[in-house]
Amino acid sequence: ILTGFNLPYTMTDRKKNTHGNKGAYVGGNWLDIENCHKVFCSIPNASHHNQPIDDPSYDPEIFRWKSSTRFSSAKENGTYDVVVIGAGAIGSMIARELSKTNAKVLLIDAADDVTQGATKGNSGIVHAGYDDKPGSVRAKYCWPGNQMFAQLDEELHFGYERNGSLVVAKGPAEEEILRELMERGHMNGVENIRIIGRDELFEKEPYLDPECTAALYSPDAGLVTPYEFTIALAENAADNGVEVRVKRVVEYIEPLELTGSKGFKIVVKHWEPATKKKLSPTLTLGVFAGVASFLYVILGDTYYSIVIAGVFALVFHFLIAPKLFGSDGDKPILEYSPSPGTVFRGQYQEETIITDYIVNCAGNNSDEIANMVGDYSFKIKPRIGDYILLHKREGKRAHHTIFPTPDPILGKGVLVQSTLWGNLILGPTARDTLYFNEETQQYEENPDVINQPRESIMGYIISKAKRLLPSIEIKQVIHSFSGARAKSTRGDWVIEPCQTAPGMIHAAAIDSPGIAGCPAIALDIVKMLSDAGAPVNEPNLNFNPIRESLIIPKNNWKGIKCADPGEVTDPNAYVVCKCEKVVEQEVINACHRSLPIDSTQAIRKRTRAGMGHCQGDPKNYGCENRVAEIIAREKNIKKNQVGKRPWPASSLLSERWFDDEEKERISSFGDNYVF
Repeated sequence: ILTGFNLPYTMTDRKKNTHGNKGAYVGGNWLDIENCHKVFCSIPNASHHNQPIDDPSYDPEIFRWKSSTRFSSAKENGTYDVVVIGAGAIGSMIARELSKTNAKVLLIDAADDVTQGATKGNSGIVHAGYDDKPGSVRAKYCWPGNQMFAQLDEELHFGYERNGSLVVAKGPAEEEILRELMERGHMNGVENIRIIGRDELFEKEPYLDPECTAALYSPDAGLVTPYEFTIALAENAADNGVEVRVKRVVEYIEPLELTGSKGFKIVVKHWEPATKKKLSPTLTLGVFAGVASFLYVILGDTYYSIVIAGVFALVFHFLIAPKLFGSDGDKPILEYSPSPGTVFRGQYQEETIITDYIVNCAGNNSDEIANMVGDYSFKIKPRIGDYILLHKREGKRAHHTIFPTPDPILGKGVLVQSTLWGNLILGPTARDTLYFNEETQQYEENPDVINQPRESIMGYIISKAKRLLPSIEIKQVIHSFSGARAKSTRGDWVIEPCQTAPGMIHAAAIDSPGIAGCPAIALDIVKMLSDAGAPVNEPNLNFNPIRESLIIPKNNWKGIKCADPGEVTDPNAYVVCKCEKVVEQEVINACHRSLPIDSTQAIRKRTRAGMGHCQGDPKNYGCENRVAEIIAREKNIKKNQVGKRPWPASSLLSERWFDDEEKERISSFGDNYVF
């Protein structure tokens, strides 16, 4: 029984629906599994059934076609009407909106897949908009965007739960802040929000700290899995004719008006993972001969000249040459980091793209894109948000998204919520990576933030979360991750035509609540393009808004089975990921959708294979290896060409797979945290 308030509520486990298990969330509401196949999967007229046919010049062995859709949307002269830079939630939403028109559109991203930046590392909350400053750009888009999600999910089937949010207060002072938030929400047009008292609050959330006295309740707040949402957008956009290229890092942009033409020239570095081929021995032998000859002239000793030259040649062959040329010796090397801790390295060659218009959705790099055309009106100050993910056993502790009363500077604070898939998520932090140095008058990296110990970061999250739900079992931790939010020097989103380069539109510096606002943002961006003269007013009469989910809802273990490879021949029955009950057919389907896929991480974000509590532990079921074999077979590539999940990437955990002793240690991080 909850103590302190004499409330008759027991903390009994209440039913918590888990997306994909005995049903699914569609349009914000729960749909039992008996009805899922009618509207959620096996949709005969879904957009992927009519993917654009392969371009006549398409050849997967040609470098140009790697990591791209199998068709080009370019005009006959090879140019595009619009290029969208950045394939996160914002860029993918805009690309899908543009696919409703006959414009020739290209969506590019620097990472190895869509949704690899800030989008993949956030809470996935569809905020209602009561927290945003009235009159701000955020406030303009949040509530209208929120109201568009039900229809979006009914069309795209990414999974959207209208779970509602609670901002909880402890005492009269914080309750006054709730009233201020509610008034702010009313000014922003937010409907249905109200303050609830202690009794109703604990009926909704019996695991809350007994000191909680009231809450601001917004029934329209919801949640998605942000990467699944973005993949659905980009996939449907591609099905409707938007060309997508990933692994394209923008090197520079040249406005063509300087040469008397219209539009822009974009030069990108198209990178691919370095091949495993050996360097040509001719180059190494040449280095050996040259060094040996030089040393003989200097030393006059044949033996020592050969020995030293041989050692240098080996160092050159295995260490120096791969860094200079790539492991096959014919392309230079590029390194790119889309999110904290994740670094991609590969060989690249340049590509030139000509377009009439650009939409800048480059997230944490959006100021760099603006700088390329002489726009220095804002600077991005990445703010890292760290999260801890707990086992599904803990998901029962929260049915709503639960916030503390917000901080006037750092915002919403550490939240607790059950995810769409039943896990409990804690976070985020708000760690600003840059600070303004008064002496140099420049923004510089903050070493205290960059080098902050993981024990301190996790301790902060745990201690804050336990102020909301004291009974959380931190020992149930299975994963942690982080994302860098694109805060800007303007203190608000930058959604406007670029003042220095007509034809470029900024959808930049978009942090929370960007996911909620992105559907409304996309509508405005298309209008801005239209006002700028882009051919976006003629409708695409073949536009198909309906996407079939890659996730096949399961009825627990009915009809599916874990087995050694080859024992179960039915791909709809053979389980490749035991924790998340992913079957082979789901992986096969993902491999043949319109977006390029060449890694287990890409499949992980589409099917959840490897997302479970064992995190792909090879000693458990070895799902990553099983998935890699399917990708290699379906994509007709060698298994060693399949990318694997990076580690540690943005994880705060010391190990990918850890024992009970490490779990106990993590659980203790929040015990003595001092604010």
